[in-house]
Amino acid sequence: MPEKAIEAHQLVYSYGERVAVDGISFDVAANEILGFLGPNGAGKSTVVKMLTGQIPPKSGRALVLGVDVASEPKKVQARSGICFEMTNLYEDMSAVDNLNLFAQLFGVRHFDANSLLERVGLGGRGRELVSHYSKGMKQRLMVARALVNKPEVLFLDEPTHGLDPVSSEAIRSIILEERARGATVFLTTHDMHEADMLSDRVGFINDGRILAMDTPHALKQRYGKRSIKAEVAAPDGTLENYEVPLDAPDTPKKMAELFSTRKVVTLHSEEASLEQIFIHITGRRLA
Repeated sequence: MPEKAIEAHQLVYSYGERVAVDGISFDVAANEILGFLGPNGAGKSTVVKMLTGQIPPKSGRALVLGVDVASEPKKVQARSGICFEMTNLYEDMSAVDNLNLFAQLFGVRHFDANSLLERVGLGGRGRELVSHYSKGMKQRLMVARALVNKPEVLFLDEPTHGLDPVSSEAIRSIILEERARGATVFLTTHDMHEADMLSDRVGFINDGRILAMDTPHALKQRYGKRSIKAEVAAPDGTLENYEVPLDAPDTPKKMAELFSTRKVVTLHSEEASLEQIFIHITGRRLA
């Protein structure tokens, strides 16, 4: 695998008069999880479609595993796994038949559909028609289908959107397992907590432009405000909230005053969330 699994150079795409992706450039290292974060309509899914050869960019160039996606999309797709936000399964077929069909299309030999279904938490349900599956089960099957060819690059477009906590956690575990196997993961989401847990780096996209890209820790250090928050007992027995900026010159003095003059009940440090940083940079919320 090349040192850079994904390279995007000045990608542009528009739907009629509306510019969906406005000249973005970035790269994703091999074996990295990149969280691509933004609200609905920010351009996330359009970027995925260009990187996976579903639509050609109006201008610019995308390379995946060193291959130009626009000129050789089939070569890229053969080495990639793609999971869309909207399910596009064959619902009149069983889960096993769905997976076996894709294994045949990819030319995968000695494929074990049941083993893959077991891995995504669908063990014992493989012979059921997909039309009988719940939304969470269908999404797990979508992830399983993306893993059929043991992809070198995995594109996941909002893989846990609208799922219950158990299904979401199962998919997150699979993402980390795939990275441990050696895959590169391109994850689009508007769930900042999920991105913070999984991503080596995150990129903020809004109105088709990338406004920031770095590790979650670096973004929090650059844009966030750390503080110490305490609950203190008031004379009447109620609790009051007390906050001290963690990095201010007089922080030690204020903390000493707090403990010498008030009864501290709870104490914890707090850093800015990616959600708060996104709002600071873009001026809007994700949802």
